[in-house]
Amino acid sequence: MFTVARSISAVLVLGGAALVAAQDVTVPGAPTETYPSTAHASKTFAFADLPYKIDTDTHLIRGPQHGYNICNGTTENQESLCQTSHFNSLDDFCLWGPPDYGRTVGDIEGIMVAYCTKPGHGTRLIPEGALTGVQWITTPDYVQAVGFIDQTMINIVEGDWGGEMDPHGADLRGNPMGGIVFSDAWTGAPTQVIEWHLFIGGNRFCYKACDPRGQNDDRFCEHILDRIGCDFNIPNAAQDEVFESCLGDNQDFPGIYTENGVEMTYQQPEGSIPPLPYVARTPASSSCTQFESAALYTGLPQASDVPGVTRTGSGVSATITPSGSGGRPVSANPSRTNSGSGPNASGGAAGSGAFANAVSGFSVLGALLFSALFLA
Repeated sequence: MFTVARSISAVLVLGGAALVAAQDVTVPGAPTETYPSTAHASKTFAFADLPYKIDTDTHLIRGPQHGYNICNGTTENQESLCQTSHFNSLDDFCLWGPPDYGRTVGDIEGIMVAYCTKPGHGTRLIPEGALTGVQWITTPDYVQAVGFIDQTMINIVEGDWGGEMDPHGADLRGNPMGGIVFSDAWTGAPTQVIEWHLFIGGNRFCYKACDPRGQNDDRFCEHILDRIGCDFNIPNAAQDEVFESCLGDNQDFPGIYTENGVEMTYQQPEGSIPPLPYVARTPASSSCTQFESAALYTGLPQASDVPGVTRTGSGVSATITPSGSGGRPVSANPSRTNSGSGPNASGGAAGSGAFANAVSGFSVLGALLFSALFLA
C-alpha cells in the first residue's frame, strides 16, 4: 500500500509538472485580448486609399482578418476573398456570404466575403438564377435591398436561418472582420458607409446602408437587435419573383413603435425570443419601376461554375469540400439555427484553446495515474 501511495505521489508530481510545462508551451502564445485599439466602425477610408487589410490586429482572440480589401481584376473569381462590398443600386450590389460551404452563418460570420451582382468589383459573383426577387428602395436617410435567394449558391448551407452582419460585433471588430461597404447612391462616387446591417438566411435577405451624412445613421442602421430579423429591422413589402426599384419613406427606428399614442422601445432579451409585442410599421413606397432579372444581372456565372460546391438534382450533396480557406470536408446536414430573416437571428461567439489545453493536460495526468495504480 505504501508503494502504491508513493507511486501515486510521484505521478501526481510528474503529471502536475507536465501540465504546467504544457501550459507554459501553449498558453503564452495563444491570443488573450478581445478588443482592438480602434473599433472597426471608427476606421474611415477613401476608396482609392484602401489598405490591403483594414483589420491589422493579429493578437486578438478571433484571429486575423480572413480576406483583403484591395480588390480588382486580379482578385475577381469565385474563390476571391475580397471583403470590400458595394451597395449602389438594384442591379449593382453585394451580399456577404461564406468563403466555403458547410458552416452556418453564426459560426462563420467573421470571415464572410463579398458576392456581387455585377463584375468589376474584384469579388465573387452571385451565380445566375440565385436571386429570385429583389426590391430596392431609396429613402431620405438610407438605401435598402430586400430579396429572395437560393442561399446555397453563395455558400450558405441549406436550412440555415442565418444571422446578422454589421460593422460592430460583440468585440468591435465587425462581422465580417475587416469588411467594408461603399455606395455611390448619394454622391455618384464610392462613399464609405459607416453604419449598415445585413440579415441573411432562410433563403431571404434584407440589407440597409445608411447615408453617412445623416444625423441618425446609427439609429436607422441599429446593430443591437440582431436576433429579431428582417421584419423588425427592415420592414418591407418585397415580393418573390418581382424585381423593382422604388422611392420610399423612412421607417421608424428599429425597436421603436407606438402603442395607444405612446412611443415605446423594445428591448431584446437574452436567451430565447418570445413573441414580440408589436408589428413594425412598413413605410410607404412609390415610383416603383419593375425589371426582368435577365436585363438586370448579366455576366454572372452558372451555379455549376462555382468551385467547392457539388449539387445534385435534389439539391446540395451530402459532403462538401470547402474551397478558398483550406477547410476540411464537412457534412451538409446542419441543424436549424437562429434566423437571419425572422426572429432569433444568430450572434457570433469567440473563444480560445485554453480549455482544450487544460483537458489535454488532465488526460495525460489521468493516464499516468491509472498506469501507476495498475502497475503497482
